Amino acid sequence: MKILENISLKPYNTFGIDCTARYFALIESLSDLMEIFAAREFLKLQKLILGGGSNILLCSDFNGLVIKIDLKGIDLLTDGSIKVQAGENWHDFVLWSLENGYNGIENLSLIPGNVGAAPMQNIGAYGVELKEVFLDLEAFHIETGEIHVFTNSQCEFGYRESVFKNSRKGEYVILSVRFNLHKTDEVDIRYGAISKVLENQGILHPTPKQISNAVIYIRESKLPDPKKIGNSGSFFKNPVVLKSDFLLLQEQYKDIPSYLINSLEVKVPAAWLIENAGWKGKVIGNYGVHKNQALVLVNYGGAKGADIYELAQKIQASVKNRFDIHLQMEVNIINGTN
Repeated sequence: MKILENISLKPYNTFGIDCTARYFALIESLSDLMEIFAAREFLKLQKLILGGGSNILLCSDFNGLVIKIDLKGIDLLTDGSIKVQAGENWHDFVLWSLENGYNGIENLSLIPGNVGAAPMQNIGAYGVELKEVFLDLEAFHIETGEIHVFTNSQCEFGYRESVFKNSRKGEYVILSVRFNLHKTDEVDIRYGAISKVLENQGILHPTPKQISNAVIYIRESKLPDPKKIGNSGSFFKNPVVLKSDFLLLQEQYKDIPSYLINSLEVKVPAAWLIENAGWKGKVIGNYGVHKNQALVLVNYGGAKGADIYELAQKIQASVKNRFDIHLQMEVNIINGTN
């Protein structure tokens, strides 16, 4: 394992922010990981665990050690479950599952990032969440060097949440994830956009592969390709508000959309709030809000992470002022100057 110095992180984050890491290590095995955390010269340095770089915004150079997890491998176990190493690309795994007749994650096609990051935020899209197919994961405990297993319940999954973003934040490095996928052609088309695409294509009884193709079509029509325009997908979470507060909002904004969570709570699309606060398509120099999807903040080339973060804060303040709803950032803000 080599430790590199003064490495640009531009190729390692989907926002395409050009920040420099003081030290950079590529982890291709468990022994690499154990070695880097045991190295005395790096013990006191700030550390950044990096996967696919799809859910971060770098706001400065990183004056510490960036640890890029590049563990690879997909294994079919004897019990029928599938064990995937953390460094595998998520969408590549979805395609692998479909090619090998394993279904259940086709609705999660084209989500950027690596498998190791998927349980951290319980990725979800078009009516399906990771927790529905998740069995357990193996994680490296940074302080002790031990390997711990986390079951579905121990991960404490919520809406874009897990124990790794809350009480256990910064304590572990996820090594692998085990999935329970199925061999049947049962699919989930509850999400209206999928049904509409299939209807337009004349598909009445879709296969999992056709569901995946429909999701890819929808995402590509709405979301910019990070290889062409820097972004990290949805920048904000959809806020959940009390139903009583939503009914008051509805009196003023008749067309405000919502999704009922339970008898007391309602989820409001963040994109609608941002668009109706006047931000959709807003361009500020070389960054802004995407013209087709208000949830996506973009780097048109050469933008600084700090500028995009400031834009995100202005959007939060604007939505709060107009609708009295706080938007929570889904993207992790990284400041490595300490």
